Amino acid sequence: MAPRTQTREGAALAINGSRPRVKVAGVEVDALTEGEVVGHVVAALARGEGGHVVTPNVDICRACSRDPEVRALVAGADLAVPDGMPLVWASRLLGTPVPERITGADLIWSLSEAAASNDLPVYLLGGPPGVAVRASEVLADRYPGLHVAGVVSPPHGFDTSEEGVMAVREVLLAARPRLVFVGLGFPKQDRLIAALRADLPGAWFVGCGSAIAFTAGSVRRAPEWMQRSGLEWLFRLAAEPGRLARRYLVDDLPFALRLLTVCLLKRLIKSDRERVTPSSHPSRTHGRRSADSSGRPGR
Repeated sequence: MAPRTQTREGAALAINGSRPRVKVAGVEVDALTEGEVVGHVVAALARGEGGHVVTPNVDICRACSRDPEVRALVAGADLAVPDGMPLVWASRLLGTPVPERITGADLIWSLSEAAASNDLPVYLLGGPPGVAVRASEVLADRYPGLHVAGVVSPPHGFDTSEEGVMAVREVLLAARPRLVFVGLGFPKQDRLIAALRADLPGAWFVGCGSAIAFTAGSVRRAPEWMQRSGLEWLFRLAAEPGRLARRYLVDDLPFALRLLTVCLLKRLIKSDRERVTPSSHPSRTHGRRSADSSGRPGR
């Protein structure tokens, strides 16, 4: 998929600091376009300020509804953007629409493009051995001048020991990146980001899930029409049924249907209330005034 570019409007919005937020599925998300997200991050980096981008989808919102610790991880991020068309649809039904769906798989392209233009070193953290290396080559080829400060594919279970996290911390501190794409899956990637942010206060961390694998080409992404129509989950389910069937069909699909049903009912109730006007229900006082004006005493 062709990457999108940063907009001037995005940069202006970031400098002004105006970030409207919308609550959907119990999670607050920023009502920004992808260009505005890129502009906000680049402007913050220019000021020496770091941050954390999280991309809530249906699965993340479901986890937030059940686990306060997970909910706090999302709430603690500096930017939260909706990765999932059901969240976009729900926001529209509620009358507080977000502009678009923004995924980590999109941001790895648009932010890398901005990094190449602004001489901001990036780092790729995650993926099986060799995948992050390949992804870095693809990005560097797409955006000449992009400085990839390093890549690391931590071994499975590294995050369960202090030594494993310390090893990742040391390579990041040596590389001193300004943008770090962390593709370990939620909530593992965001727990790690929370543990590392204080060590690199001037860097932005982006929890990007499978974005590194998508960029490397080791995992195929759904066609663009499926992404736009909210069917990317179906493509991924067909590709990895053993891993994703329970998550998508048993957990996420019922949650999404309940979410949209509740939002639709709220929309219908609101519409009914707005249709009810004083003129459609004349009061007794109005009736008495009519009688008085005809010259007959009101009763």
